[in-house]
Amino acid sequence: MWSAVCVITLGVLLSRAQAFLPVGTKGNTHVTITKNAVMKKINEVCKAEAVSAGRTFNPTGSSVEEILRACLGTSTGTVSAAKFHEALNQIYLQNSLVDRDFMSSDPHHFNSETFIQGRTLITQGMATVKNNIRKENFQAAREALGRVLHTLQDFYSHSNWVELGNKKTYPNLLRRDLTIDNVAAPNMATCRDCASGTCPNQLTSTILRRKKLTSGYINLTSSNKPKGKCSHGGATDLSSKQMPRGGISKDELLSHNAELHKAAVALATQASVELLDNIVAAVGNQEYLRFMGITRFVILCFVIDTTGSMADDIAEAKRVAHNIIDSKKGTPDEPSEYILVPFNDPDFGPVIRTTDPNKMKAEISKLGANGGGDAPEMCMSGLQLALTAAPTSSEIYVFTDAPAKDTHLEKTVFALIASTKSTVNFFKTSGTRSRRSTGSSDFELYSNLALASGGQAIRVSKAELPKATDIIIDTSTSALVTILQRARKTGSVESFSFLLDSSLSKVTAYITGDSLKFTLKSPSGVSQSNSVASGSLAKIQTVGNLWRLQFNSATETGLWTINMDSKAAYTIKVTGQSSITFIYNFVEEFKGPHPGFAVIEGRPQTGLPTKLLLTATSQKGAESLTVKEIALVEVSGSQVVDGKIQEMGGGDFLVSVDKIPAGEFVVMMKGEEKASSSKFQRQSTTQMSLSKITVKATVDSTLVPGESFKLPFTVKTSGKSGTYTISARNDKGFPLVYSTSVSLVTGVSAAGTVVVKPPANTESGTDITLTIAAEAPGGFDSNYAILRLTVLAKVTDFTPPVCEITGVNSACPSDCTKSNWDVAFNITDGNGTGIENIFIQEGKGSLTQKTVVEGGITVVKGNFTSSCCSPNVTISIVDKEGNVGKCTHSIEEEEEEEEGEENKEGGLAFRLFLSLQAWIKP
Repeated sequence: MWSAVCVITLGVLLSRAQAFLPVGTKGNTHVTITKNAVMKKINEVCKAEAVSAGRTFNPTGSSVEEILRACLGTSTGTVSAAKFHEALNQIYLQNSLVDRDFMSSDPHHFNSETFIQGRTLITQGMATVKNNIRKENFQAAREALGRVLHTLQDFYSHSNWVELGNKKTYPNLLRRDLTIDNVAAPNMATCRDCASGTCPNQLTSTILRRKKLTSGYINLTSSNKPKGKCSHGGATDLSSKQMPRGGISKDELLSHNAELHKAAVALATQASVELLDNIVAAVGNQEYLRFMGITRFVILCFVIDTTGSMADDIAEAKRVAHNIIDSKKGTPDEPSEYILVPFNDPDFGPVIRTTDPNKMKAEISKLGANGGGDAPEMCMSGLQLALTAAPTSSEIYVFTDAPAKDTHLEKTVFALIASTKSTVNFFKTSGTRSRRSTGSSDFELYSNLALASGGQAIRVSKAELPKATDIIIDTSTSALVTILQRARKTGSVESFSFLLDSSLSKVTAYITGDSLKFTLKSPSGVSQSNSVASGSLAKIQTVGNLWRLQFNSATETGLWTINMDSKAAYTIKVTGQSSITFIYNFVEEFKGPHPGFAVIEGRPQTGLPTKLLLTATSQKGAESLTVKEIALVEVSGSQVVDGKIQEMGGGDFLVSVDKIPAGEFVVMMKGEEKASSSKFQRQSTTQMSLSKITVKATVDSTLVPGESFKLPFTVKTSGKSGTYTISARNDKGFPLVYSTSVSLVTGVSAAGTVVVKPPANTESGTDITLTIAAEAPGGFDSNYAILRLTVLAKVTDFTPPVCEITGVNSACPSDCTKSNWDVAFNITDGNGTGIENIFIQEGKGSLTQKTVVEGGITVVKGNFTSSCCSPNVTISIVDKEGNVGKCTHSIEEEEEEEEGEENKEGGLAFRLFLSLQAWIKP
């Protein structure tokens, strides 16, 4: 745990006295090391994909936004980097949380000579990442990657690998089939005494001479440690005061260890790149880029009621899906993934996910309307599956003509909406059957969920549905932003102002409610009332309870106003398309040897100041923006609480808020685009609120099919003492065992356990989303923790496949366009699980293969052919357990070596270069 470790990517740091170094100084942190490695590998993979596609990869700058655009090959259209930032933050945050959640775990930090256990964490973590990517559980994969990178990086800071003079990384940390050898014996003294604590190298001469591997011991509660052993060091390590005093940690750049620190940082960065390269080799370039959040960001997610009276609704969902697929093909708004969740009664699911638009068309076409004998259906169950399957910040569209039967899932769905920040839109139609209720109470749950997520709850007749689904076309864009969001629970006469800036296009306002009157007013004073369908400001369409205002294309910039006059409840939402946006998380401070800030998974705590971390982004990077105001805005009230902004660089801000609004609120950012001096306004969509309850849980390992897994959690309240209700639910329907209540005393934590047992036939790589909720007596307050668990089957095959090049034909002329070259290779997997995939990781050409049996051994014979203009190739070979082998060849290097050999040997025809690199996924 680098003492300079930054807990999150935004670089929020404590004071220098607490051993944090600010981002932007010469200090190195876990986050900067991870970021450098991640971005290096992203650049490499993006370049390889560009070469394979026959185009160039030339970012216009080094910002995340510019790399994203170049990697996607997008030269036109608006592209938002918000989800790319979101994906990166998930990795960085989990990396940093190892210092909080596993503060006292030696293996997580390679402390106390726990090399075997630390290596096991790394290899198991790599397996978790690969399996989750294969199952498209990208968030779970990112979180696992962040944790495993932290442990790998700590090896170089906490062990004596650097002091022993090693200039390269330790490959055995990534392979379970190799031994961790030459470790100092338990009774061997490893350090000399250092009274000042600033000795440049206090290892014993025996350790240095015999190249023995050791690491520092750390004790936060007493000075005890084994006799003669090195300490970690630092103010919080009490063992560093016991002989031998001092410490060998290279976490922080200090005058006595500057060179060692720099060497450890360099090796930790390179080791991180090598681990990432292993993952790329296992999953392929395109899946790796999706995993990293580099993809078209439109996700089309439908949750559809398939009961008897839904035939018309299903037909409309099919029409809309086909329209989006056909009209947006080849544009930045083409969906990168399609998700379909049917529900009926009593059945719901399964989740159908695909990147193939034709498969999505086929799956929707398969849906039939049948069953559903009583009015309520399993809508919440279907929505729960969609929220856990879809990427964060997705737009989800629910089609139904019935109320929800499974209302016991209401709090779970609300928690998932808050956690994922996804937006849910309901299309509730009125059916022809008497069993279908259209009363307002049936619609209230859908309306509340839509409001909480920032979506729309639209109530229409079946005949009107085609007009209402235009909202799906509006919101199926890669750069959708929210400018204004407000709600009123009772009628009122009120004005709502909002800023439109020059970066915005396709500005649309949505107003829901009954018996509404409103007037839209431009900055120059031009007005248009709701009675004018096509005016000088907007085209106004009404269907059911929805008013849709499409602003004219030549939209005036500046301060706009919507003046409302209503006698009933209503909602207002103004959206547009722009690359200027932000992402955020609420955070809390934690203590320990490496204190920092951690994301609050549930709702912020009542009565306390809070902090949030915010990343702003635009097409040319955050440097093109000036952020002037970040505030919490009450959605159903008028309270606006400004935050104190601390700019951290790179578009990152730490915002401190002394008093949070009492009602539901969203986050608002205002600022100015530097080049145009155009003032902008953006809001988050998901409503947040406060709670006196906190629920905390930590995942420290994977689940095994057929075996019980115990997950401890704690609950605490600042409210009244009493008996609190506990509920736990998961999206896979796996059996859970837990106590349904806990007795709480104000300010005192109480512990509980949830036991999860995945069935024995659960596929390896299955992702489980577990929600643990605590509710106060009377149900007036609740909070939750959401965890993502991975099921991973036990692995016995630790040996990677072997690739042997058997021949090369590379007689390329000076004009590379006139000839090809090829390389032949044999692949074997010994007694392993067998080859699962062989693919071109780098290079442009064709790959052929056939499987034969020679002498009782299965051999895959492959051949790669390429133009002489593409001189390099890397072939990845992955077995069924994810162990990776590689064949790498370059005819450029071959020619250079040939010239050298001719000088020395008198004219060899060529020399073959084989780089066989193998990593394991245990």
